[in-house]
Amino acid sequence: MKTAKLIGLVLLLVTLGCKQQDQANPTNISEDISIENKVDSLLSIMTLEEKIGQMNQYNGFWDVTGPTPENGDAAKKYEHLRKGYVGSMLNVTGVENVRTVQKIAVEETRLGIPLIIGFDVIHGYKTLSPIPLAEAASWDLQAIKKSAEVAALEASAAGINWTFAPMVDISRDARWGRVMEGAGEDTFLGSKIAVARVEGFQGDDLSTHNTIAACAKHWAGYGFAESGKDYNTVDVGTSTLNNIIFPPFKATVDAGVRTFMNSFNELNGIPATGNAYLQRYVLKGSWEFDGFVVSDWGSMSEMIAHGYAENKKHAAELSANAGSDMDMESYAYVAELANLVNEGKVSEAHINDAVKRILRVKFELGLFDDPYKYCDASREKEVTGSQEIHDAVLEMAKKSIVLLKNENNTLPLKKEGQKIALIGALADDKTSPLGSWRIGAEDGTAISVLEGMQQYKNNQLTFAKGANVITGGASFPFELNINTNDKSEFSKAINTAKNADVVVMVLGEHAFQSGEARSRALLGLPGVQQELLEAVYAVNKNIVLVLNNGRPLTIPWADAHIPAIVEAWHLGTQSGNAIAQVLYGDYNPSGKLPMTFPRSVGQLPIYYNFKNTGRPSANEPNSVFWSHYTDESNTPLYPFGHGLSYTTFQYSNLHVNVVNTNTVEVSFSLKNTGSAKGKEVAQLYIRDLFASVTRPVKELKGFELVALESGETKQITITLTEDELGFYNNTGEFVVEPGDFMVFVGGSSNTVLEKKFKL
Repeated sequence: MKTAKLIGLVLLLVTLGCKQQDQANPTNISEDISIENKVDSLLSIMTLEEKIGQMNQYNGFWDVTGPTPENGDAAKKYEHLRKGYVGSMLNVTGVENVRTVQKIAVEETRLGIPLIIGFDVIHGYKTLSPIPLAEAASWDLQAIKKSAEVAALEASAAGINWTFAPMVDISRDARWGRVMEGAGEDTFLGSKIAVARVEGFQGDDLSTHNTIAACAKHWAGYGFAESGKDYNTVDVGTSTLNNIIFPPFKATVDAGVRTFMNSFNELNGIPATGNAYLQRYVLKGSWEFDGFVVSDWGSMSEMIAHGYAENKKHAAELSANAGSDMDMESYAYVAELANLVNEGKVSEAHINDAVKRILRVKFELGLFDDPYKYCDASREKEVTGSQEIHDAVLEMAKKSIVLLKNENNTLPLKKEGQKIALIGALADDKTSPLGSWRIGAEDGTAISVLEGMQQYKNNQLTFAKGANVITGGASFPFELNINTNDKSEFSKAINTAKNADVVVMVLGEHAFQSGEARSRALLGLPGVQQELLEAVYAVNKNIVLVLNNGRPLTIPWADAHIPAIVEAWHLGTQSGNAIAQVLYGDYNPSGKLPMTFPRSVGQLPIYYNFKNTGRPSANEPNSVFWSHYTDESNTPLYPFGHGLSYTTFQYSNLHVNVVNTNTVEVSFSLKNTGSAKGKEVAQLYIRDLFASVTRPVKELKGFELVALESGETKQITITLTEDELGFYNNTGEFVVEPGDFMVFVGGSSNTVLEKKFKL
């Protein structure tokens, strides 16, 4: 109890001091100032070793409800925990486990500073929403915010109070496996989604028991890894850095995100974890970010492999001086920082700054008021897997589905009187639909497509596997064995298809073919699935192809032959129900692609907001001297923003009103010209035709999700401000330059209306 009395006395003195200030100047004291006083007072009684301990994060290193570790690395970490040399733990989940480690930190250490408990709550905890890229396809910011809210609700009930999300890296290369974890290729859309996720995780009050601290990652440039190969070198210019990569991160700072995570890559030859420009100059300096920065797993010690740090001690020196506040699993700070301070190589002022940031977030979370506030076993039981959460993830899953193609109104399916063949191992899979980054969920808990379609009982549904996507494999394998030769189930699938009125084929990637370290050089249907698709097509051309995948795929053959294609991603726990409801028309799809689908891998990176170049097209017939391929089209298979509906929409009456130099009002009419009620994501793009730095051919600068009854017309107005009209020049200055602009409006980046205006 000595610990509790000591820290309690410190906080009591701070509180009394704040009350005296209140009486002297009652209008000039806020809760934030109170927290700052508490942080400063606590910091003043901490030893150097205890400060460094707050900068140290360990993975869960022993069975906390089992015996205490007695020797080896786990025993050393346990001793550090008891001495107050651990500020955070990750991958400790469940109320019982979290309470156990928190009790050690609070009741056995000298100061009793509580731990912050981190976990990768990427698209849910146990009950999963769609993968983030799929959620981005909804373009529904309120739904995305709600998805993060329910993820925080369930995770916080399990003792977690910090998530390593959202990932706000922009990426233009589908080979990179982590595109599944972000919002796609566009900065404007990505920034809006980043804010929605931060607000969903953190809520209006971080101190409430059902919110968790968010973490913007990966700072910075990770999504631009060369050749789409994870952890690879990043080499970008200042225009790309300021206009494409930075804005989503800045949006999270403005939204109050409490933590940042470093990236694995280097930028301008300096690894991000040791990059002072990123951390001290931009983030903590120009942007005045007052939360803390955590390294990614082992990224501090990995600077040795980069060739930037000589050894672990040098890595700790570089990281601390650069502004990296917490070391995740490199063991560099706890081992080396005290000596570095004593040697004068790292200032204690840098240590104090880092610790103040960490303590500030802990106070904001309310952990000092009640270290066990996230450890309510009855709440954990009540909240985990609740109907409220299942309803929310089902709604999110339906909104994430994109209808890529629908010739001859193949969809929706009739609800009775049809023989339907359901083919593909993924159709009966209850684990892969959960997606990558679902380490809190249990295998086999997803609703399969087969189960979802079985709810519609007035059709004759017959399932045939056709072919496995993988052969064998563990729950979380580092390498998947892809089925490249087993066609033993083909004949059964072909015979099933022959006798069907319509064939639904569920093909694509296994969940662990996308995600971290899951870069792919080839983006077609893995294994023998393309052969299966063509074999079934040979006997029945009336096919609906349902794609399960975590990234854009190259499917030119399917686009040329298959009448209906549905992009269903990895949709989480309620996957099968969402897909079935869309296939049968109980939900009209409204999703739009957040990433361009290439025709072939050779086009990558491919993105809609490219630069025009000096030779955008041929100057004369048969000329070869222009920017193009000799063996492939320049155009994508499906453009950014593409997505169909079971109804149709018409855009008309585009008007542009230049109010002043910083405000432009764009209005247009949107009509539902089909026979069904539907939602359309109306998209607005601009182009600055002449600028001091060349601008893209189109840039998304506004969108609105509009619900329309059949035959209904709505007038849509989108206002462009200096935020949308300007850009960052090569010195990092934000400018709005006068001149001629184009505005484009439509249902995808292949817009249908355009008008010129002068600013």
